[in-house]
Amino acid sequence: MLSGEIQIRVRYAETDRMGLLHHANYLVYFEQARTELLRQHGATYKDLEDQGYYLVIAKVEIKYKSPAYYDDLLTIRTTVLRTTPVRIEHRYEVFREGVLICEGTTTLACVDKQGRLQAMPRWLMEAK
Repeated sequence: MLSGEIQIRVRYAETDRMGLLHHANYLVYFEQARTELLRQHGATYKDLEDQGYYLVIAKVEIKYKSPAYYDDLLTIRTTVLRTTPVRIEHRYEVFREGVLICEGTTTLACVDKQGRLQAMPRWLMEAK
C-alpha cells in the first residue's frame, strides 16, 4: 500500500480560544499530507491539473480522539486504501508523541474541468 508521513507543528492561528487545534484545520492537514504523498512519488497536483485531471473531495470522515494544542508537533500518516477507475480513498492517522489523536478518511473523485467524472490517469491508479 502507498503511504507516507509528514510532520506539522500546530500554529497559533490554527487554534481556538481554548488553545485547541480547530477541528476544520484537520482537513487542511489531510490535504497537505495527501499533496506531500503525491510529491514523494514524483508528481504534484499541478501536474494532474495541467493534464486535465482534478481530484475533488466526494466524502470525508474524521474521528477525534484527543485534542491537539498550539505548538504540538504532529505526525500525519497517509495511506492510499483503494483506487477505482474514478476514485481514490485515503486514510489519515494523526499522532502526537506516538499517540493516535485523530483518524480520518477521504474519497476523492477524478473529474474534468467541467466537473464530470473521468477516469484517473493509469499511473495514479497503479502507484505503489
